[in-house]
Amino acid sequence: MTERAPPPAPGTQRWVSLMVHDLEASQRFYQALFGWEYQAGPQRLGPYVRALRDGRPVAGLGQIPPGERRLVAWLPYIATQNADATATRIRDCGGTVAVGPLDFSGGGRLAIAADLHGAPFGLWQGGGRGPLPDADGVPVWNELVTAEAWPVSMFYVTALGYEVAPDPSVPEDVDYLLLRLGDHSVAGVRGVGDALPHDRGAHWLPYFSARDPDATAERARKLGAQVQREPENGWLGRTVWLSDPEGAPFAVLRPSRPLRRGEDR
Repeated sequence: MTERAPPPAPGTQRWVSLMVHDLEASQRFYQALFGWEYQAGPQRLGPYVRALRDGRPVAGLGQIPPGERRLVAWLPYIATQNADATATRIRDCGGTVAVGPLDFSGGGRLAIAADLHGAPFGLWQGGGRGPLPDADGVPVWNELVTAEAWPVSMFYVTALGYEVAPDPSVPEDVDYLLLRLGDHSVAGVRGVGDALPHDRGAHWLPYFSARDPDATAERARKLGAQVQREPENGWLGRTVWLSDPEGAPFAVLRPSRPLRRGEDR
C-alpha cells in the first residue's frame, strides 16, 4: 500500500499481500513468473517489499517470523474510511479481528480480520495507488472460495457494505455470487461445498492478469509451482489455478470481459 494517491472508495479491493517463510525465494519466483521488481516497504510487521510492475506497485510480499508455523496464503486488502468502526462491525457480525487496527506508515491504518467462516482479509484506511498498468502479473480479480456463497455473502453485506447479485454469465448449477458497489462488481464468492480444501478452509483467491495463461502455467510449473487445474475457458476468461512453491493458491487469467479491479474512484 502506498499513501501518495487519494483514498480509494470504501469496499474496493486492489491490494494483495502474501506472507511467506522464505521471502527471497518467493521474490525470485514471482519475478521470474510475472516480471515483478521490488522496493522496500513498511517494516512495521517485519521484512516487507512492494512488488512493482512497470514501476507501479501491484502487490506486497512479507516475511513470516522464523519458527512460526503459518499457512501461506494471499490476503486481499479492502478499503475503508474508518478501520476502527469497520473492525467493530466485523466483530458484531461474527467475524474476528486478529491484528489492529493499528497505525501504519504515512498516516494509514491497517487491520487483519476474518469472516465468520474463517477466511482472512485485510482492511486499509489510507491512500490509494492510482491506475494499474495493463501488463502480466497485475491483480484483476479477487474471489472468496467458501462452502456456500449466500450465507457468507450476507456477512460482507452487513460488515462491509456490499450488495450481492448473481452473475448472469455463470451456469445455473454453479454456486457463485458477485459482491458489488453500486453498478460495479468488485469480487466474487464461489461456493464449492465439500470440495473446500480441508487443510486450508475458506480463503480468498487472487487472479493475476496473463496474456497467455497456458504459457504462464508452464513457466510456473518449471519454477516449482503446482498446477491445480489445467487451463480452461470459463465465464471470467481463460484461467489456470496454481499454487506457488510455498503452497499459496492463486490464479492467472486472460479476461474475456472487462473486470473491475477496485480502481480508486
